[in-house]
Amino acid sequence: MNTEVLHPGEVSLAQWKSVYRGAAARLADGAWPVIAESAAAVTRILAKGEPVYGINTGFGKLASVRIGDEDLATLQRNIVLSHAAGTGEPSPVSVIRLMMALKLASLAQGASGVRVETVKLLEAMLELGLTPVVPSQGSVGASGDLAPLSHMAATMIGVGEIDVGGVRKPALEALARAGLAPVELGPKEGLALLNGTQFSTANALAGLFEAEVLFQSALITGALSTEAAKGSDTPFDPRIHALRRHAGQIETAASLRGLMASSGIRASHLKEDERVQDPYCLRCQPQVMGAALDVLRQAATTLATEANGVSDNPLIFPKDTNNGADEALSGGNFHAEPVAFAADMIALAVCEIGSIAERRIAMLVDPALSGLPAFLTPKPGLNSGFMIPQVTAAALVSENKQKAYPASVDSIPTSANQEDHVSMAAHGARRLLSMVENATAVIGIELLAAAQGCDFHAPLTSSTALEAVRSTVRAKVPHLSDDRHFHPDMEAANILVRTGAVVSAAAGVPLPGATT
Repeated sequence: MNTEVLHPGEVSLAQWKSVYRGAAARLADGAWPVIAESAAAVTRILAKGEPVYGINTGFGKLASVRIGDEDLATLQRNIVLSHAAGTGEPSPVSVIRLMMALKLASLAQGASGVRVETVKLLEAMLELGLTPVVPSQGSVGASGDLAPLSHMAATMIGVGEIDVGGVRKPALEALARAGLAPVELGPKEGLALLNGTQFSTANALAGLFEAEVLFQSALITGALSTEAAKGSDTPFDPRIHALRRHAGQIETAASLRGLMASSGIRASHLKEDERVQDPYCLRCQPQVMGAALDVLRQAATTLATEANGVSDNPLIFPKDTNNGADEALSGGNFHAEPVAFAADMIALAVCEIGSIAERRIAMLVDPALSGLPAFLTPKPGLNSGFMIPQVTAAALVSENKQKAYPASVDSIPTSANQEDHVSMAAHGARRLLSMVENATAVIGIELLAAAQGCDFHAPLTSSTALEAVRSTVRAKVPHLSDDRHFHPDMEAANILVRTGAVVSAAAGVPLPGATT
């Protein structure tokens, strides 16, 4: 298994994606002295005897309550246990592993005051495949993702459950079997572990990574649908898009041209085609998909910045970096508004990718628009063909429209109005994987419908790239001559889209991405 070496503040999206896909992660060697100095600064701050939020005071609305030195360890343990109040289904292991890596890189920047041994435990858990079981609901995205991160922190002190190879075990047992011991939290450590935006950011990044595969797959199925409908490639002419200047639109049009290059189907109707213009779902693919690409890239930029930042509070500034005086500064870096906006942007893009694809499916099953047999079956009436798969696609698109309502415009006061404006980034990001799953099913249906439509043009063939895609489909799903149990065909197509097999089949044509 590949191991990503994390240089705090300089981790690339490609590395975060690698961790999400299953790679191990560890901190760069140079991070440890920085971590040690940050912890030493906390010790020096405590020695002054002054009240410092989160170190020797209560939390939130209770910040004015001073805590005695003899209770500092209990204070940190209590905040973890009391804040581990999430609910709902456990978050995916891949997302929580990414969350742990994000927290690891954040703590390693030396602004959180956490000891080396505490950070090493988190690193070891990530490296050994010990993933805390974290309920998916309970964060409002400020002050940080308190509940989800508390469930992670709880396992580090031996409380809660840990997933080990798909089996949930009590935290103490899982740690012991891996040769690890729970940590007794020092001053500031409980707060540092549970404060921050890592849960929201991990979910948003997961959505972004999956949306990128979805986007590229939809470019391919869109080109295949254009071929099935004998649509024109004139709307993809580079001169059209150069005049509008949007980078995503220009690159999307170039990919569509590349996917359809040297198509025998396209060549067959270059002359004497009575149609003047294709429906928007074909003709405006560069404009719609290009805009989605630009939005995904903007979200990627925001999330790359957030992933490399520190969202703890208070932040520790050791004396050698701060004019000779150690300081703990309280601010609001835990507020996840940037992540909420990015998640909303991804949601909008995913929704539109599925929406225009569903319109292409609807066009293909309509003989008046496509020129193909009704519902893409040789014997309409006796057979229903693709009638209900199109209905399913419509249902999924409608569901995604409801999910795409911006989360960032919502807020609800918490903590007795101390935390009176929150981001809602957590559920804004958490919905993304389900939205991508819905849209993936739509693209899977389009993949089958477009391949079926092209079958009717035999012996004409499409381009080399699209024929490779069709061969990949036909290796799993045969041509639909008469009605059969449709669900297995759809599941097979979904897998081809979800795993990137469709993109790999068209590997000869460059496809733009959001994270590269």
